[in-house]
Amino acid sequence: MRFEEPLIRGVFLRRYKRFLVDVELENGVVLTAHCPNSGSLRGCTAPGWPVLLSDSHNPRRKLPLSWEMIHNGRCWIGINTHRANALAAEAVERRIIPELRGYDTLRREVRYGERSRIDILLEGTGPPCWVEIKNVTLVDESGHYAFPDAPTERGRRHLAELATRVRLGDRSIMLFVIQRSDGNGFVPAADIDPAYARALTDAREAGVELLAWRAEVEPTGIELAEPIQVLLP
Repeated sequence: MRFEEPLIRGVFLRRYKRFLVDVELENGVVLTAHCPNSGSLRGCTAPGWPVLLSDSHNPRRKLPLSWEMIHNGRCWIGINTHRANALAAEAVERRIIPELRGYDTLRREVRYGERSRIDILLEGTGPPCWVEIKNVTLVDESGHYAFPDAPTERGRRHLAELATRVRLGDRSIMLFVIQRSDGNGFVPAADIDPAYARALTDAREAGVELLAWRAEVEPTGIELAEPIQVLLP
């Protein structure tokens, strides 16, 4: 995934009301941009860190700029959760992820369960494959990539729905897209949401496949780079 135009540089000032972030641009102008991430962004919001913004060029938007990434002194961290789905779809089309090869069609945002839409549905000659995607921005105190960064009832519901598809004879995959490069191994953040950690283990035992892939996050673009080992108790 390449950005169509250069991102706008600035420094992080503060994040508030979940979806608002104040940034000081290189020319000294302070403005408010949209934060496309509903999580806590734990460990990703230190004042003074460099940030990059994208411009929607949409005059109807109250906040035309969106926060894309932040640099913690070691690497760029991809903030925009919407990029994770696009990265995964691109990786499937380019046959980067071996476990997701061999399907004829890819559909996105297909309704399933009572209140959910699956991020990617792969179909071919065999059983369909339901792929749920989560964006990972957290590195825990042990240096592991971790999810979630805040309690998530919605995330637990998605795992239960994936397990249901397996029981119906389909294939289900939980794919964690890691948008940073300064950790090692992936773990559920049991200290933040022990219920989600248990649900992830239960989902694996029910037959849901767990995958984690690290993305190379750069100002010019983002793409999946390598698989990361999923570590469960």
